[in-house]
Amino acid sequence: MPPPPAPLPKPAGARPRDGTWPWPQLGALLLAATLLAYLPSLGGEFLWDDEGHVTRPELRSWAGLGRIWTEVGATQQYYPLLHSAFWVQHRLWGDATVGYRLSNVLWHALSALLLAAVLRRLAVPGAVLAALAFALHPVAVESVAWIAEQKNTLSTLFYLGAALLWLRFDATRRPVAYAGATALFVAALLTKTVTATLPAALLVIAWWRRGSLGWRGDVAPLLPWFALGIGAGLGTAWLETHQIGAAAGELAGPAARVVLAGRIVWFYLGQVLWPADLAFFYPRWTIDPGVAWQWLFPVAALAVLAGLFLRRARGRGALAAALLWGGTLFPALGFFDVYPFVFSYVADHFQYLALPALLTFLAAAATRLWTDRGWSPGAGRVAAAGVLAALAILTWRQAGDYRNEVALYEATLARNPDSWAAHLNLGTHLVDTGRPADGLPHLQRAHALRPGTPEVLNSLADALQRVGRPRDALPLVDEALRRQPRFAAAHNTRGATLMTLGRADEGVAAFRRALEMQPGLVPARVNLGWALANGGRLEEALREFAAARREAPGAPAPEFKWGLALASHGRVREALPHLARAVELAPADPELRATLGRALAEAGRAAEARPHLEEALRRAPGHPGAREVLDRLGR
Repeated sequence: MPPPPAPLPKPAGARPRDGTWPWPQLGALLLAATLLAYLPSLGGEFLWDDEGHVTRPELRSWAGLGRIWTEVGATQQYYPLLHSAFWVQHRLWGDATVGYRLSNVLWHALSALLLAAVLRRLAVPGAVLAALAFALHPVAVESVAWIAEQKNTLSTLFYLGAALLWLRFDATRRPVAYAGATALFVAALLTKTVTATLPAALLVIAWWRRGSLGWRGDVAPLLPWFALGIGAGLGTAWLETHQIGAAAGELAGPAARVVLAGRIVWFYLGQVLWPADLAFFYPRWTIDPGVAWQWLFPVAALAVLAGLFLRRARGRGALAAALLWGGTLFPALGFFDVYPFVFSYVADHFQYLALPALLTFLAAAATRLWTDRGWSPGAGRVAAAGVLAALAILTWRQAGDYRNEVALYEATLARNPDSWAAHLNLGTHLVDTGRPADGLPHLQRAHALRPGTPEVLNSLADALQRVGRPRDALPLVDEALRRQPRFAAAHNTRGATLMTLGRADEGVAAFRRALEMQPGLVPARVNLGWALANGGRLEEALREFAAARREAPGAPAPEFKWGLALASHGRVREALPHLARAVELAPADPELRATLGRALAEAGRAAEARPHLEEALRRAPGHPGAREVLDRLGR
């Protein structure tokens, strides 16, 4: 190990460590405040791609855990430590969303506590204020209330833990501290590779503390970290492009990326300072380096940076904060392609890791100003409490948007009415939950905003065939497949459309084609089984339903169609356990209730049938099947 650097001079503006809050009380305060602020989201449902992150059935065994680490593509992104955490959590609470949401809140609160520990070790004034602001700032809601973004909350926990141990190593040069810090940094990379910016951040902190950097004391120990970070970043960039589908689009060319980076920086700064109109999908800007005014964004950013550099002799804190914040944002500034750029160039979760740097600067500057002016400490505490209360209220309101998909996308459309992605996701959700007529206008709007997009074409075709317009649906899904021939979900939609048009053999072939491309596509498996059952091939159909249940044991559709197929072939008693299981998995679905009630009535179990039929009518008063059977039973 290299020798320790020279003793640290106290940086300009440093204050003694804030010891007014003992650690147990501070930890309890942070956890309680965070839980309270996020309470509206804790009982929420899975959102968008949450189910793509929660461990899939084929990965829930010990062998599946091995695949998470050894097989690129086994999970949505190769973040094996993240998906190992999801694996453990699924063993603890299965598909109950509250467990995952509470985990996110816990990781976030612990990260805020670690932030306070880092800032206290650095003698930064306002450490507790900065930690509380991070815990309660609404920009963090997207990362904390969205289960899929556990990659953010958990990786930040490792990131700050590594930084804290590095500072201990910086003071003692003990190998055990270096080893621990390195292990936590690797853990952060294996959870989300945006944490690769940590070694550069540590060099900025060292420069802020000492005014210069030493090769042996500061740079050399971090070289292995730089190598690890660069390797992980390049691997993620390759996977984003070749596996997930990130593309530059109109951003081809360095000038456009520079313009975009400048605009993103100012956008994120505005969201932190005035977090009043946060959205899941922001408007997607048109970036054109040929338009002169768009260059104002990067030029202004560089001018501010230059100004801070020139005044560094008067204080290094502002420049260090700008470098920490901008450097941590760098992977999301547009110089690298990431898939969400398809929807918008900015997202709140992109700046989660950078948020502590900016909030720390604001808290330290406010604390120092208040102290230097000699203002009352009591009044300062009241002012700080007022700011934190406002942040908590905004977070409470924002967290409520994440309770379910309808709430999330309706809130998004209220702030960004032309978000084609929000229209697409809301429309698709409504169709998938049995409300195709409600979903159709959203999908038509998405098509108008984003014509030619395969996902939009497929979802619109699916809605049209479900509302009885298969002839209108078929050209759309054919166009989707022309643009993206290996789009498995579109092959499934095409199969359903062909079945509705009476072209059963072509429909079965389309379902099989979908499953060739994506064997785990449960809707295609269920549709294939139903098509086979209707074609008199019941035993083949039952095998498909069994396979679908293995793929998705928590999905009601395989059980429902399994029971329906048996009942339609006169095997009502065999059908009952499957229909009952479908109702157990989706108790609010009136169609499942009505079907189970009808089957129980046919099996001579009228007393058991009646409650299901009545519940179906309570949830869908006009349901004809439930009313007819109840009337026949002598309601």
